[in-house]
Amino acid sequence: MQEKERERKDRNGKITKLAGCSPIREGVLLIRPDTTLADVRKFGEECQRRWGITPLQIFLHKDEGHWLSGQPEAGDRESFKVGERWFKPNYHAHIVFDWMNHDTGKSRKLNDEDMTEMQDLASDILLMERGQSKAVTGKEHQERNDFIIGKQKEEMKRLDATRQYREHQLEMANKKMQETESITNTLIEKANEKERQSEDLDRAICEKRSRLNKEKGSELLNAAVGWATGKSKALKNEIEDLRCEISTHEETIERLQDKIQTIQNDHSLELMQLEAKHRSELNCKETEHAQETTRLKNRIAWQSHIIGCLSFLLLKTSDIFRKAVHCVIRFARDYYKPHFDTEQVSDIKNALNLFGDDRQSHQAAGNFLYFTARQKGEFDNREQIKARREVDNVVEGNYDQQQKRVFSMRR
Repeated sequence: MQEKERERKDRNGKITKLAGCSPIREGVLLIRPDTTLADVRKFGEECQRRWGITPLQIFLHKDEGHWLSGQPEAGDRESFKVGERWFKPNYHAHIVFDWMNHDTGKSRKLNDEDMTEMQDLASDILLMERGQSKAVTGKEHQERNDFIIGKQKEEMKRLDATRQYREHQLEMANKKMQETESITNTLIEKANEKERQSEDLDRAICEKRSRLNKEKGSELLNAAVGWATGKSKALKNEIEDLRCEISTHEETIERLQDKIQTIQNDHSLELMQLEAKHRSELNCKETEHAQETTRLKNRIAWQSHIIGCLSFLLLKTSDIFRKAVHCVIRFARDYYKPHFDTEQVSDIKNALNLFGDDRQSHQAAGNFLYFTARQKGEFDNREQIKARREVDNVVEGNYDQQQKRVFSMRR
């Protein structure tokens, strides 16, 4: 019987919105780790006293949550460490309410102010911090899946920024290494040139020594050899300095290569950790989805059972409702009858009026009447479609318009 708002298109192409009905409604409350069942029961009893909605079931869920991608925030006192990772628990409670006024047969009507007061009441009884109203923050409500997708997009943006920073670091290190290699090659060429000059000088010394021995004797020879030897030593010292500088640049290149290798290893390790993290989160989401699906199926089955019990109770206590259900069953099984007759329409309207005299109450009662007839009559697909269509026509007042046209034609 619990349905969302849906649209219905009639024969003329006109689209009519049908409001949903939910005599059984469920709410979720955030709680503290030390909140007990008695605390939540006290909140439910206060809701019953103020608004007349009766709590049917209360569940406390303290075993759900999610893994954090890093360290918890400074003020977070609920997260705890499991192995090498941090876990953020999601303490909450589920309350199932009976939203129906059994004296009038109508559902309770709560406005926005009542819902705000209910949130304030939960904050006071359960000692929770009250959030800001959306009228103040300007934020719109997000569904659970939209909120998760938004968080995942933010995480992807952060990871992409980290990747770009790592790539920039790697590019700068490669550029610096190329510059250092270029300087080293220049120095090596300069050292080779100095060595060639030293070799040429040594040959010149030998030639001058031989020539002076023949021409001017040992005195001039010693002076020339002293001059040439001093210049040779200066060149050798310069060559030695260049070799030391080359050695220093080679050590710098080795350090840069080690740094690049470390950055690449860290990047690969981070990628592997992120892949493992996403696989783990995906497995957790699939597990949560399966558990949520199972809970929803169990909840739907339980609600169907409750609606079945209400249907059985009305069939036993109300002759008007029982008569309307039986006429819907007989009509659905009649293969050759396309529409309700006048008496059947009257019986169905009497049953609808048990739930109220406004349009929304009639729509809720029509859904409940169809559900009860379908369950009791065990309709096949054709009978379900036929019964659903004609009960909706009674609720929408199409039979009233048809009767007016017939009456005007008779006149």
